[in-house]
Amino acid sequence: MRTAIRWCLTTFLVIALSVAGSATVSAHAVLVSSDPIENASLPTNPEQVSATFNEQMQPAFAAMTVIGPDGSQWSDGQVLVQGSTLSVGVRPQGPAGTYTVNYRATSADGHVVSGSWSYLVTEAPATPAAPPSGAPATDEPVTTAPAAPAAPAEGIPVWPFILGASLIVVAGALWAVRRRL
Repeated sequence: MRTAIRWCLTTFLVIALSVAGSATVSAHAVLVSSDPIENASLPTNPEQVSATFNEQMQPAFAAMTVIGPDGSQWSDGQVLVQGSTLSVGVRPQGPAGTYTVNYRATSADGHVVSGSWSYLVTEAPATPAAPPSGAPATDEPVTTAPAAPAAPAEGIPVWPFILGASLIVVAGALWAVRRRL
């Protein structure tokens, strides 16, 4: 009887420790910094925007867009992934107002990370730029809905399910041992 209880407790302890140690392994990429920083106030549009994460990012399927106050896309060119940093160019001569940078990328562990941040351009260009293709060409103001906050990039944690299954196995083993006696 004592051997069976020791075996069950040892099994439970091994499973519990393996679940506790997996918390750091299941961590996902997190945005560490952005350029320009969130809610920055700039006189003109930057030449590019970038997002830096706490781990390497995969170049496949990376996306980054800059949406201007007119509702048009102001990002220019392909997204560049260099290690843990994503970046994309921004077209010059954008109108004054709030710009929103949206990103979506895959981290080294295969988890998709997405989100957004905004910055403000305070001065209108001396000569306004032509609207990007697909944008309205009128002088009427364009109203856009405010950007929705990015959903957390985390899913349901696995450890409660592993712990529950472990408890069921241990309880079944104890029941079987007691039934034999």
